[in-house]
Amino acid sequence: MDVNPAPEHDGPVDRDRLGRLLGAPELGWLIERVRRRMEREEPLTGPVSLPVPTDAQRAAAERLLGRPPRAGRSLTVRLEAVDAVLRRSAISPAGLAVAVTALTGPIAPLSKAREQEAHAWRDAYAPLDTLSRQRPELTDWAAQLRKDGLVRRLARTPDAARTLLAGTAQALGALPSHPPTLLPVFASRALGSTHALDDGTPHATLVLSGIRTLTGFPDGTGTEWRREAWASAGLLKDALSSTVLTLNLRGTPALDHLAREGEPAVLTLRQLTLSPLRTAPATPVYVCENPAVLATAADAYGSACPPLVCLQGQPSAAALTLLSQLHDQGSAIWYHGDFDWGGLRIATTLLERVPWRPWRYTTAHYLAAATTAPQAAPPLTGTPTIAPWDPDLAPVLAAHGVRVEEETVLVDLLADLAPPDTRQK
Repeated sequence: MDVNPAPEHDGPVDRDRLGRLLGAPELGWLIERVRRRMEREEPLTGPVSLPVPTDAQRAAAERLLGRPPRAGRSLTVRLEAVDAVLRRSAISPAGLAVAVTALTGPIAPLSKAREQEAHAWRDAYAPLDTLSRQRPELTDWAAQLRKDGLVRRLARTPDAARTLLAGTAQALGALPSHPPTLLPVFASRALGSTHALDDGTPHATLVLSGIRTLTGFPDGTGTEWRREAWASAGLLKDALSSTVLTLNLRGTPALDHLAREGEPAVLTLRQLTLSPLRTAPATPVYVCENPAVLATAADAYGSACPPLVCLQGQPSAAALTLLSQLHDQGSAIWYHGDFDWGGLRIATTLLERVPWRPWRYTTAHYLAAATTAPQAAPPLTGTPTIAPWDPDLAPVLAAHGVRVEEETVLVDLLADLAPPDTRQK
């Protein structure tokens, strides 16, 4: 049952007289209080007060009630008294609620408005439901997006959110991009604007979040991290900034020449996407973390060194592209990195994208190196992590508390890279 009845139940409102009685600006505070109660579906009974009224507001209340309000610093009006005046005068036979509606327009209860808004927000997320059906791997990501409030902060309104999420779903549904595409070109094709995925735009924020779920790209911040994250889904902010350091890879005239000379080469993502490298399927490829390993191998063995790739820290888009190509062609990937928490994270990131085998990078190899390390060896610092390829490695690393950098075991790594006819029996 409605607390405040509709106008048609008890006769018409005399709008001219109502305007003269309640429409004065000096009674605006009273009308506003009544509307608020009606929005909250509260009874229009009891007193309402104005703390510091003007003389004009006191006079308007006196004209309305036909008598002075109660004395005091504040102005207090009982709503039952106003309702009685309206009914008795036949200005609004149905009372105060109908009068205020006639004077100011329909009043939607807040509960109904909230229900409508909640329904509108549910509808706004519909593009994510469609995307989840098309790409089940994004289901958990979409569910989290509903909960964390990010879309509401970016879009503010349900209509804007639906438009934002429709574009996000359109973009993610087309990823990863094969072959890799320049980001502005993809943005124009998927979202109708070359700037739709510029840094800081709502679409960029959501699409980049979804890409991390699609590709397993690690958390991070900064310009370089965003460049690499986009590239992990085949979207290139530019094709030249991402590079990878290599030795003795073949497949192009330039690389073949450098391999014959035993000289390192720097490959760009552009080169790798336009002309994927090819090696013999049985060729092992060694991967290290630090450039000193590759430079020393080049000095020691030149063109006789097996193919070697250096990550130089977190694997770049170029490095991931190169190693994925080599793995897809059947090359075995052998990886070594620093024995510290950062090294384990780098190795894990690579393992999530490209299968590799540990190259002297197990618990046994760490123990052998740590027990012979000099007393001045750097201590282990940072936040612990895991080593999925060797579950015992992280606990042993924590127990010993000593870092072992690649340069420390360089002699052993070089022995593995030596040409077969020069290795010690």
